[in-house]
Amino acid sequence: MSERMRAIGLISGTSMDGIDVALLETDGMNDVRFGPFGTYAYEQGLRVRLGEVVHDPVRAERDPLTALDNELTDAHAGAVERFMAEHRIAPDSVAVIGLHGQTILHRPERRFTRQLGDGDRFAARLGIDVVNHFRHADVASGGQGAPFVPLYHAALAHALEKPLVVLNLGGVGNVTYLDGDALLAFDTGPASALLDDWAQRHIGTPCDFDGKLARAGRADAARLAQLMDNPYFAAKPPKSLDRNDFHQRARIVEGMSAADGAATLVAFTVASVAAARDHFARPAKRWLVTGGGRLNPAIMEGLRAALGVPVEPVESVGWTGDALEAQAFAYLAVRSLRGLPLSVPTTTGVPRPMPGGELHRAPRRAA
Repeated sequence: MSERMRAIGLISGTSMDGIDVALLETDGMNDVRFGPFGTYAYEQGLRVRLGEVVHDPVRAERDPLTALDNELTDAHAGAVERFMAEHRIAPDSVAVIGLHGQTILHRPERRFTRQLGDGDRFAARLGIDVVNHFRHADVASGGQGAPFVPLYHAALAHALEKPLVVLNLGGVGNVTYLDGDALLAFDTGPASALLDDWAQRHIGTPCDFDGKLARAGRADAARLAQLMDNPYFAAKPPKSLDRNDFHQRARIVEGMSAADGAATLVAFTVASVAAARDHFARPAKRWLVTGGGRLNPAIMEGLRAALGVPVEPVESVGWTGDALEAQAFAYLAVRSLRGLPLSVPTTTGVPRPMPGGELHRAPRRAA
């Protein structure tokens, strides 16, 4: 049996609302023990600059973005420093940091993915070994590079009754379907990204807080049918999405009132999740929901009505939704150090179980 290692993981998701940081102790298998976690907001100017790049795919692919990469790396390092100070975590007690970074472009069909976050710069500042570029080996081998948290979901859920689905509602939605030893994962469609952008444009808030806007409106069935008329939903897994893949199609809701547009976008998220069931071998008995979307009552009410089985936030089984993805990259960093797979054919479509991640040694630990 491998000994547990102490690791810190951090990520900023496609919603770009902040940096999640979590401490985990794990052997990289099923032995997982939670530590503290925290979220640290991006400085508004940095968030704006990242948003500009995310919405400019040519620049996201070709521009070196050196200054922005350094700024983002320093913001993540600063978040870890604050986290360790707040929780009195000694640097020499942490074996590794899993730095996911910020995805600015994801095009697996071209074997391309890009996450900002300089591992060498980060390791030098923190004095702790760092693993980053978790998705690169997967994408280079022909995998989708996403979703990338399913092996962690499987570890957490190993003792729960199945079939079970873990649904992550970040900017993009994704599912992890677990049935005995069977594991299937894929992106379902938009989750919060379209709704967040709509709220920002129409009412000046970064998201639809408490689902108030959507609950005040009425979904348009005809527009919803147009949104769902997309071959992605019937395509067999593995499959994955970039944050902006549905933005052009979502122009269908332009011209609606703020509330009705929000309600229609929520209905789109719910319908795309419900369509995922067509790819499951057996119906799931239960859905556990993580990501920011679990905090939106309009989305959760819609899912319960559409799915017809218990739909609960992951807190119902003792997990912490706000921490889950950051914990996952701590977990994957440990697996990377131990040469264990980070993805498998049924999660991303890689040809074989795929190790990954790039290790950056802290200068003080260099041989």
